[in-house]
Amino acid sequence: MLDLSSALTLAAAPLDNRVRIVAVIVTAVMLGVVLELVRRRRLIERYALLWMVVALVLLVLAIWNQLLAHVSHTIGIEVPANALFIAGLAVAFLMLLHFSVITSRLSEETKILAQEVARLDAEARAARAARTNGDTANGHSEVAEPQAEAQPRSSTSTADQ
Repeated sequence: MLDLSSALTLAAAPLDNRVRIVAVIVTAVMLGVVLELVRRRRLIERYALLWMVVALVLLVLAIWNQLLAHVSHTIGIEVPANALFIAGLAVAFLMLLHFSVITSRLSEETKILAQEVARLDAEARAARAARTNGDTANGHSEVAEPQAEAQPRSSTSTADQ
């Protein structure tokens, strides 16, 4: 049975070379996926930068795993893996909060746009109904409208052209 000190020694032990190689490969694939998503315009640059920073931090931790042990010891966390989980939860919480704010803003903008579209649709229907009844927007009949266009234009309107 392992006691606490031997468990801590195992937790702070350097990673095996195979684990490091796998971690570097996974990080490289993650960077490649992010770049491909940006290229296909599925991910905007603002979030791509965030994911690239996360991938680079993972790459640094994969190569220099004693850094995590040093940082966790400095902030008072016994097991470095716990510090990594706490940092991961904090990042996930901040991202969820950020996306909740964005979703709320987009929901409000969508509601405003839907109201604007409904208003414009009602105006278009009213204009079409007025034309079918023989009325124009200024209250004259359709017969009088071509006569107004046939009149000569004033000198100010021809000078503007």
